Amino acid sequence: MDELYIASIVSVSLLLISISIWYNRNPNTLLPPGPWGFPVLGYLPFLIGKDLLNQLTKLGHKYGPIFKLYLGNKLLVVISSPSLVKEVVREKDGVFSHRDTPVAAFVASYGGNDVAFSEPNSRWRAMRKIFVQEMMSNKCLEESRVLRTDHVRKAIRRVHDDVGKPVEIGRLGFRTELNVMMNMLWGGTIEAGEQGRKIEAEFCGVISKVIDLFGKPNISDFYPLIAGLDIQGVKKQMEVYMQSLDAIFEDVIAQHKSTLSSAGEMIREKRSGRKDFLQTLLELQNKQDSDMPISHKQVKALLMDVVSAGTDTTATTVEWAMAGLMNNPGVMTKAQKELTEVVGLNNIVEECHIPKLKYLEAVIKETLRLYPPGPLLLPRCTSDTSTVGGYTIPKNTMVFINICSIQRDPSIWDNPMEFKPERFLDDNNNGKCDYRGNHFHYLPFGSGRRICAGIPLAERMLLYFLASLLHSFDWKIEQGETIDMSETFGIALRKTTPLFGIPTPRLSDSTLYV
Repeated sequence: MDELYIASIVSVSLLLISISIWYNRNPNTLLPPGPWGFPVLGYLPFLIGKDLLNQLTKLGHKYGPIFKLYLGNKLLVVISSPSLVKEVVREKDGVFSHRDTPVAAFVASYGGNDVAFSEPNSRWRAMRKIFVQEMMSNKCLEESRVLRTDHVRKAIRRVHDDVGKPVEIGRLGFRTELNVMMNMLWGGTIEAGEQGRKIEAEFCGVISKVIDLFGKPNISDFYPLIAGLDIQGVKKQMEVYMQSLDAIFEDVIAQHKSTLSSAGEMIREKRSGRKDFLQTLLELQNKQDSDMPISHKQVKALLMDVVSAGTDTTATTVEWAMAGLMNNPGVMTKAQKELTEVVGLNNIVEECHIPKLKYLEAVIKETLRLYPPGPLLLPRCTSDTSTVGGYTIPKNTMVFINICSIQRDPSIWDNPMEFKPERFLDDNNNGKCDYRGNHFHYLPFGSGRRICAGIPLAERMLLYFLASLLHSFDWKIEQGETIDMSETFGIALRKTTPLFGIPTPRLSDSTLYV
């Protein structure tokens, strides 16, 4: 009886929503082209249970570089050409920089109190400024260099201890990056011991599930008037995951406050001048006259941003890079030859070597071209009615930028599905591509005011970790096996099948691994 009652409410609600949309449409508005859908449901039935990224790319090929479709009662516009992307992220960035925050992301961001999903207002600008100045500046990254070195070398040592056995590349990358992030966030409080291992294990078990839930199609996102029913249980599931993570954040914050209040300035002096990120946040929180006030929720939301975005995406990119290299032995040989020339087999990789590793940098760029961490970026939303490509984009329209389609477009890239790092070493426009969002056919980290704030750390960590793996070991797959390059799309682009590689030591002296 209860189920029938709920079903009746849902049906009536959807009917009313559909009627409201129909009568409020302006027939004189020139919307982008796009497929027809069903009444009430829109195009949802054609996307549920299918590869969303692939379906949107196919629709782009059919309807052009800008097209629309209705998902429930929401209008979605998908853009997949460099010139139109430039309109959105540069010329009209003020209108298109707002968020259409899914229910799952709203819960995970503590009600939109983070950098990724907060509206672009003064509070957002203050939080982003804190993050960039206190964690991503050259000074801060140089001070945290020893942390990255320590954890990458520990990872190399673990691989060497089990040499000859299959290594799950993605998991190795995730654990390494997670330890780096935890140390940069709150390294002076719990960076080792049983409690540190417990936190590591809990994060490993939850973060990937949280990110997968971000990308799960949710009826509540397409019919806001019935979102409270949580028909698919996405909100409830995310709340369960966040309870686990929130308990960790609260415990770490409490310990940090206790340590700082009991030891005061003496503790800070012993840290050789390096503050961890949480210490900075707590000091700003306690500073009454701060021009960047920050709440307790914002502190936890920022920690969540860094842990989630800084671990899973980096680990996934390293896994894709290794898959591309192992699937193309000639490319791996070139990368290892460069490492031998720059570093030497009687030495280990240091971050100071990174600027000289031009071919390896091209490998990373090619990996991010083929497998961008956020192939549709995060969903934008128009704050006012605007135009793109001559078409009207109404207020509150959800906007996807199909970066993956642009970066695999054969009209832009020669043999786009070929793993070819050399394309980024040419003197043409591709050779000049960087991650700063200035080349609109190559935007793995986005562009405009919503560009990823963590690029400086991601760039260093990706290059350093991949260089260490390739310089320290030769890698192959088990005999008779092949590398599955199929993709699974959520909010991130993951390998459907985890990559396992068998390492063989390359360095001349085994003590270098210790």
